[in-house]
This record gives sequence, C-alpha cells and structure tokens, in this order.
Amino acid sequence: MNKDERHTLILDKLQVNQKVLVIDLAKVLDVTPETIRRDLAELEMNEQLSRIHGGAVPFIPNHKEMVFEKKMSLHIDEKKKIAKCAATLIQDGDTIAVDVGSTTVHIADMIDNVQGLTVVTNSLSAASRFNLAIEEKRITGQVIMLPGVTNPYQASVKGTYTVEFLRRFNFNSAFISCGGVTKNAVYDFDMDESLVSEAMIQYSQEAILLTDSWKLNKKSLFEICPISNIAKIICDKEKPQDWYENRYEWLTVDPLYHINR
Repeated sequence: MNKDERHTLILDKLQVNQKVLVIDLAKVLDVTPETIRRDLAELEMNEQLSRIHGGAVPFIPNHKEMVFEKKMSLHIDEKKKIAKCAATLIQDGDTIAVDVGSTTVHIADMIDNVQGLTVVTNSLSAASRFNLAIEEKRITGQVIMLPGVTNPYQASVKGTYTVEFLRRFNFNSAFISCGGVTKNAVYDFDMDESLVSEAMIQYSQEAILLTDSWKLNKKSLFEICPISNIAKIICDKEKPQDWYENRYEWLTVDPLYHINR
C-alpha cells in the first residue's frame, strides 16, 4: 500500500470512528508507527485531521503554526529541490533577504561559488547555515542577523525593531516563505513574522516565493502581500490552471532534480 492509499484509509477510518490511534493503524496497514506518525503529520499540515497524543481526530481549525523543527521534517526532498533552484538565482555581489521558513533555510545548504554575497535574515537557522557556507568557502561575504525579539518555536527574530532595521536596505532579491498561497495573495501564520516578510519584499527589487505544492490554494491567518508583489514563484508542481492570468514567473522544479548537497 503506497502513501496515498494509506492516507485514504486513515481518513476513511477517521470519518467513521472520529478518532484513530497510531498503534492500531500500524497493525492494520502493516507499517511502523513512525510511518503512521509521518502520515498523520502530513495530513495535519494539509488540514485533513488534527493530531492528539497517540493518534488523531477530525481537523480542528486553530490557525496555529507548526514548531519549526516539526515543519523541517515534512516534504524535505521537495523543499531542498526548491531551495537548490532558488540558490541558482543568486549572483556575485548580491544583497539578499531571507525570511523564516523550512524551505528558505535550505538555500544556504545548496549555494555554491558565489562571491561577495550579503545575506540579511531574521532566521537563526538560516544565519547559522550561511555562516557555515562561508566557513566551507562555498561563498564569500557576510551575514547580517536582524535585531528583534526571538521566537524559540520558529528559531526566528521578529518585532518592531526588526521591521524598522529593514528600511536601511536595498535588496537585489528577497527569498520568502509562506504558510499558504492563493492566486490572489501570500499568507503566513504569525502577524509579526508576516510584517517582516512584507518589509523584505517592499525593500527588494525582486521578491521570490518558495512554496511546496501542499500550500497552494491554502490561506493562513495573516496576509503577507498581494500576489502581484511577487516576481517569481518556485514550486514542485505546475501552476494551477486558474492562476494563469497572473504575471509572475513560475519555476517548476523537476521531480528528478538532482541534489548535490
């Protein structure tokens, strides 16, 4: 039984019983409990159920964002491929903004042979990884960590100081993540972090959105910007058919896109 078939069976059982348990599903589907937990995490991210201790119940809307480390474990291959594509858009001498996200954080892992790069970020994880890229001599340049109040659940910095400091910059590109995106707008879960992303877009010559296909046609609590403010979207699936009137460039990552790092 493949993943899609498991998901269908899990949702069918949930509709009938209003609750499913990891241990029961593992026995019925003849897979490990770890596999079931990954299935439930993916279904929860797609708002098809809500996890509880030891299992899951029907989806309960709460507009809460996953803890960063939990998000990092989902759709990791797609995120790395998207980030590798994004890294190829960065040129020598660029000044870029990188916001908080479980996809944008991988740009630093994929970047190579770029000289004189300045990275400005509110992501503690991204700052650490870009520093590693400098140490490994894959890039030269500097990393500027934005000031503000830390959010330990998202490994980020946010707040009034963060947005105010961004006004000092003129970025070549802003690499933006999201909690959801529709044909009209880009969304995020956290108000303060969405304001940081909005400012990065405002002070950039070009805004580049990185999103896996699970976020398409999904809304979260706060709007970052209208879709018209985005110049490029990088995704693991083709643009939805009803989005074609929009004028941004859509870059689809090939499923066989090879990852060197």
